[in-house]
Amino acid sequence: MPWSNQTGNGGWKGGGGGGPWGQGPQGPRPGGNNNSPDLEDILRRGQDRLRRAMPGGGGGRGQGAGGSAAIAGLAVAGLAVVWLLNAVYTVQPDERGVELLFGKPNEQLSEPGLHFVLWPFETVETVKTSESQMVIGSNQGGEGSGLMLSGDQNIVDVQFTVNYQVASPTSFLFNVQDPPALLRQVAESAMREVVGRRPVEDIFRDDRAGIAEQVRAITQDTLNTYGAGLQVNAITIQDAAPPSDVADAFEEVQRAEQNEAQFVDEARRYQNEQLGRAQGEAVQIREDAAAYKNRVVQEAEGESQRFTAILGEYEKAPEITRQRLYFETMEGVLGASSKVIMDPQAGGGQGVVPYLPLNELPRPGAQGPNGVGGTRTIQPSNTNTPDSSVPVPAQNGNVQGTNLSSIQGTGR
Repeated sequence: MPWSNQTGNGGWKGGGGGGPWGQGPQGPRPGGNNNSPDLEDILRRGQDRLRRAMPGGGGGRGQGAGGSAAIAGLAVAGLAVVWLLNAVYTVQPDERGVELLFGKPNEQLSEPGLHFVLWPFETVETVKTSESQMVIGSNQGGEGSGLMLSGDQNIVDVQFTVNYQVASPTSFLFNVQDPPALLRQVAESAMREVVGRRPVEDIFRDDRAGIAEQVRAITQDTLNTYGAGLQVNAITIQDAAPPSDVADAFEEVQRAEQNEAQFVDEARRYQNEQLGRAQGEAVQIREDAAAYKNRVVQEAEGESQRFTAILGEYEKAPEITRQRLYFETMEGVLGASSKVIMDPQAGGGQGVVPYLPLNELPRPGAQGPNGVGGTRTIQPSNTNTPDSSVPVPAQNGNVQGTNLSSIQGTGR
């Protein structure tokens, strides 16, 4: 080397075996400490510290092999603890466990209690099978809004709850990524479908139970189609109201409908009253007609019997019966009519016209003193006094002082 010729001793320039900067490299000092780190020394110090940390203290440096065995034992014990923690599991009373062998689920479920698997080849997933409740709607236009359009073009805000539980833990874990979210979407969609086919009165008060049952059936069928492993136990409509912006107008419509229903009830009540009265009058008319019929029939039967009786008497004595019938007939005819009877013995009928009191004759329809007819008897005298006629009233159709045979005529 060039610098090796600078000194006679074959060292660094400056004597003493120094280097170019006045000091040469220094080798290891026997019996002294070296400035560079020693790997073996570090390992020994670590083993010493580990032995001191172990119960019973540690031995000297001659016990290095024993320390390594203790570390290995500790490592094995730690692995055993970790394995037991993963291999032994507990299923709670409201849970069911699904064991997986290399990721494939077993058909048999783990019932509540303590169980064991060969971890890491087998793992377990637990699912709660108790009933849960989900609330949907009621945020008035926000996220998860329950605003829906009814069948009669009305907007209604619906809040309802869904009671469900896990029926198939295997399907719940592996068929659908997020079964609760799927349940929420399906239930809300089913509610909108059913409300959209119904009038708003059904969702408000008339048929809430029927709507809830239809929504439950549609939701359950849809979940079964997806294989979500969920069972919908019940759907309950908690609240249904119009949006706050139109609540006043909707209440006015409701009041008008109530008034309409009241008027309809009053009209039906009036209709029933009138119908009952008309039916009663109809019954009365039918009864009167039946009574009239019976009376007319009985009178006709009586007249026929009377005629039969008269016929029998007529056949026995025809002349007498004929004369009697004639008298009765003339009595009935003349007794009800106005008439003037002339006495043939009072002047022979001469001078009747000059003395006929035309003004005192009863007018048509006038009645005599007995209420039947008027009858006047004119007796002309030798005087010219117009008032010499004396009226003779007829009683019961008979003419007093007059022989009916004198006016019946020869031909009767």
